[in-house]
Amino acid sequence: MKKIQWRGTLELLLAAQVLAVGCGPAQEFHEPPALASQPHEIRIANGISMNSISMNGITLNGLSTNGLSTNGLSTNGVNTADFATWFQSDPEKNDTLMQYMVRCGVRSGQSLSYTDPTTAHVYTWEGLMGLTPGWAGGAAVTEAEQQVMTACLVAHVNKYGMHIPLSVLGRNTEGEAVDYSQEELETYSRPEGCFFGNLFTGEGIFVGRDGSGLEDTESSPRACALMSSTTESACAPIAYVGTCESLCTREGTQPYYTSCTLNGHPYLPITTRLRPEEVYRCGDGVCQWTEHCGSGTTRDSCAADCGTCS
Repeated sequence: MKKIQWRGTLELLLAAQVLAVGCGPAQEFHEPPALASQPHEIRIANGISMNSISMNGITLNGLSTNGLSTNGLSTNGVNTADFATWFQSDPEKNDTLMQYMVRCGVRSGQSLSYTDPTTAHVYTWEGLMGLTPGWAGGAAVTEAEQQVMTACLVAHVNKYGMHIPLSVLGRNTEGEAVDYSQEELETYSRPEGCFFGNLFTGEGIFVGRDGSGLEDTESSPRACALMSSTTESACAPIAYVGTCESLCTREGTQPYYTSCTLNGHPYLPITTRLRPEEVYRCGDGVCQWTEHCGSGTTRDSCAADCGTCS
């Protein structure tokens, strides 16, 4: 069993773009740093920037047209004319998408390589979570794998494009749980959200809040679940659909949900947890990225931390 710190800047581009993880203000992504391995859980840094998400782009320009859906997330998949045409349409952006798609879908210790026939440059993408073992082995993607891959990618959406440590929990499509330890649950003690949907079919992408939301004085760079209201999403086009408890089910005392149902359709979700320090409060003496100047005491008008607006 392994604990893996996933650090870096994530930009997955689902309309030919889908994701971005930064540290502090959003930064341009080039290449994720090496992974450090220790025993037990998987912890992942997140930050898909909202301006790079498209609801239908993945069908037109992403996973459904690059040959991987039918040929597998494997050597067979990348050695096709469809994949080469798609990849070469924007190598930098598509390299980023592949890095994180492989990390979600392929097991730790395995990798996938592709040689660009035009430049002879070799791209190698390392596995991590192993959420889609059948697809990773070269089989056509199933509906279950479409769902869990979608959930993994969307769980890393970050409204502010910031680098935030994140505990990711759930199961792969064979029912195997993502590794975690009691230490992880204690460190990442604040439940955050449940993420689900299907980007491959255009059914939509959804987030629910797991536990209590934020007070008016509080904010978090993980805004998509915590700062969404009952009527509005903080991270459109990701739709906020209410509480995880009202939509999803667990098995026993597991700290993650195994299924979420929306409009009568079941989905395989990913469940996330945060460290308490990722929730900021107006009055703590630091003007955070999520706070604004003003004359009040709320996150949108925090005189104590950010001063009055000139």
